[in-house]
Amino acid sequence: MNIVEKQLGELQDQPVYSYTLTNHQGMSVTCLNYGCIITDIQTPDREGRIESVVLGFDEWEDYLKWSPYFGAVVGRVAGRIKNAQFELDGNVHYIEKNEGENHLHGGHQGFSHKIWATNPFKEKDEIGIRFAYTSPDGEAGYPGNLYMEVEYRLNDENEFIISYKGTSDKKTIVNLTNHSYFNLHGKLKKDISNHRLFLNSDRFLALNEQLLSTGEIIDVSETVFDFQNGRMINEGFTRGNPQNVIVGYGYDHPFIFKENEEKKAILFCEESGRKLAIETDQPGVILYTSNQLEGDYLIRGVKPCRYLGVCLETQRLHQLDLPSIILDRDQEYRAKTKYKFSVVNSLNGDN
Repeated sequence: MNIVEKQLGELQDQPVYSYTLTNHQGMSVTCLNYGCIITDIQTPDREGRIESVVLGFDEWEDYLKWSPYFGAVVGRVAGRIKNAQFELDGNVHYIEKNEGENHLHGGHQGFSHKIWATNPFKEKDEIGIRFAYTSPDGEAGYPGNLYMEVEYRLNDENEFIISYKGTSDKKTIVNLTNHSYFNLHGKLKKDISNHRLFLNSDRFLALNEQLLSTGEIIDVSETVFDFQNGRMINEGFTRGNPQNVIVGYGYDHPFIFKENEEKKAILFCEESGRKLAIETDQPGVILYTSNQLEGDYLIRGVKPCRYLGVCLETQRLHQLDLPSIILDRDQEYRAKTKYKFSVVNSLNGDN
């Protein structure tokens, strides 16, 4: 296994580096110290062709110009916060507005826009990168000096593991996720309409016109939100369910994993044979099918369009306080998600 480090340029007098982790199976993950952005994941298909399976830019400067959060770690709090404010111990904290009157993914200069300190490492069975960043008290309006570490690990089982941990010197709120867009066709040959998805979830949260949770929990039974036995993602693009329509004919919804069961999602592309299995210690996942993806830029030569990728953002569901995203002083925040890539013949098939 190997790690290749390369300096790409500078941002505000700080060097910008890329790191490519490659295992003995030919799988590789490339990331930046800017935003912990995963710029590329290369995995084989059933014919042995190794191709990119995530959306990203060829030039790192494009991540400064455009903000679809491709591959980035987002925080302090992932998702939307209504009216860009929250209350702690009777005190209202006003945070940055960056989506109308609301706060999204940590604000204009959230974790996805920071240079992180890096420490590449090699162990017996794994290689990886440790990222570290201290968010100062008051950044984007959040209280507390928050020290965060994010760790990327790759092994020879084609497992890519993301771990998060952090502590604050004041009571604050924290909820991180990675915002990678997956497309298992490889090289963006097609969109993700014919990907098949399994989610171990029987409930999801309804959204309003601002894409904020209404607080209503909906049973997935007999709806296109029922992925418990696996279903084609494009069924949510065409069936006309009001919740699909409200987000732009697709999905942008929080799903609640079943309690006391293995929390996982499985994404499968029959044409390529690629399968992505996700395990996490987080209580939920945001399913986003890039319904809003547009702009005057290219993604490795491909124009952005709806359904070009699918995000599976594992996280705490702060809309329901599941569990609470409040982090007490000196309490440790932790989260972990594993992504396993393989080649199979069906959604439930083995390697």
